[in-house]
Amino acid sequence: MQYPIYVGGSFTDSEQSLDVVNPFSGKVCYQTSLANDEQFEQATQAAEAVKHDMQQLSSYQRYEILMQISAAIQEARDEFATIMANEAGKPYTTALAEVDRAVQTFLVAAEESKRLPGEVLSLDWMANAAGKHAIVEYFPVGLVAAITPFNFPLNLVAHKVAPAIAAGCPLVLKPASSTPVCSLKLAQIIDQTSLPKGAFSVLPMNRQIGNKLVTDDRYQLLTFTGSAEVGWLMKKNSGKKKVVLELGGNAGLIIEADADLDKAVPKAVVGGFSYAGQSCIHTQRIFVHETVFDDFLSLYVDKVQQLVVGDSLSPETAVSSLIDENNAQRIEDWVSEAKQQGATVLCGGQRNGSVYLPTVLTDTRPDMKVVKEEAFAPVVVVEKYSDFKQAVDWVNNSAYGLQAGLFSHDSRKIRYAFTHLDVGGLTINEVPTFRADHMPYGGVKDSGIGREGPKYAIYDMLEPRVLVQDQSHSF
Repeated sequence: MQYPIYVGGSFTDSEQSLDVVNPFSGKVCYQTSLANDEQFEQATQAAEAVKHDMQQLSSYQRYEILMQISAAIQEARDEFATIMANEAGKPYTTALAEVDRAVQTFLVAAEESKRLPGEVLSLDWMANAAGKHAIVEYFPVGLVAAITPFNFPLNLVAHKVAPAIAAGCPLVLKPASSTPVCSLKLAQIIDQTSLPKGAFSVLPMNRQIGNKLVTDDRYQLLTFTGSAEVGWLMKKNSGKKKVVLELGGNAGLIIEADADLDKAVPKAVVGGFSYAGQSCIHTQRIFVHETVFDDFLSLYVDKVQQLVVGDSLSPETAVSSLIDENNAQRIEDWVSEAKQQGATVLCGGQRNGSVYLPTVLTDTRPDMKVVKEEAFAPVVVVEKYSDFKQAVDWVNNSAYGLQAGLFSHDSRKIRYAFTHLDVGGLTINEVPTFRADHMPYGGVKDSGIGREGPKYAIYDMLEPRVLVQDQSHSF
């Protein structure tokens, strides 16, 4: 099936075709194009040409556009899920859940478009400001460059596009070359709205051309979701533009002695193995109090072994392939290295092409790659602890700080974890893989800068402007 790219409000092709491959079957499932230099320039100029039109859209117009997109995604739910299962290897039921989240993301952005920030200030705090007050309004920052990863090819795109429309900013999107079709299907939906043509473009690009989104000074904001290594390099090369980075993670989960294991175990299985662990908030490291360690581990490994591994298009599949065989080989090497260094494989530990079986390890050390690096694979490390503060320190022993989880009903420990964990978010009696799409989402350290969630992304896409008025003279 052919999908044209979307350049400045028009669907077109280029001289360089792009095959989109199903990572489970290894077969080409879709075809599109890689945008060239001329098309990048066309999209950029088209975005610049409608900056004023986007700024002039009323809140009601922005709301209507966003609601129309939300409804159309809902109507095409099965089609989006099938595309995602094909191009991303995401299990079909998991893909359906992502579509539902994208529907919500656009809906929330629509609501937030009605309450953009602004305020009135009294300035007479000093004698020379007597009779003066100020109006603070927020204006669109300008052109937004968005670069998104393969693992959530619809909802992470929605987290860039929906806030940009709500804020009144034109946006040019570079989706991951392995998963561009969800974005192109979204472009077909947006093209049917009253959004000014040129305000949105979808350009699959090679890295050389795509890097222009980073370096081109005509873009006022760069929003990137992806690896830490690439993200920080982009920030270094981005010039004077604002930068928002949602990068990697190495999420830790603490299971305290008072945890409800009947709830903690199934949630931890989902957190560890949903979409084969290919999530920034994949529950990768689990630290369990020594008094419940054996019970937790026995229940956990048993449920992991029951996960159905197979074709992403099958409704029964819980875990399918990684995005490509190279990543499956990488995690195979990491686990083999950990075994050689003394780690114990409790289940899994085997690869079949691009599929890596759900794997649970213990007896690991902090310097092992499966512990200190972002696995982005169906691999989870489980270790015991005796002291709660020690467990918090172990979670913090990471270059990343995106989210963490804690199963406990002890309010003192909850408060201690919240104030001492170096993360952007803490989930209580929930795994760190949990995300509600309207909450502020992002991290510290190598996990990035800035926050996603429509309200918070909109703020990044606006600039305050102050109007000072002198009303000291009366008639």
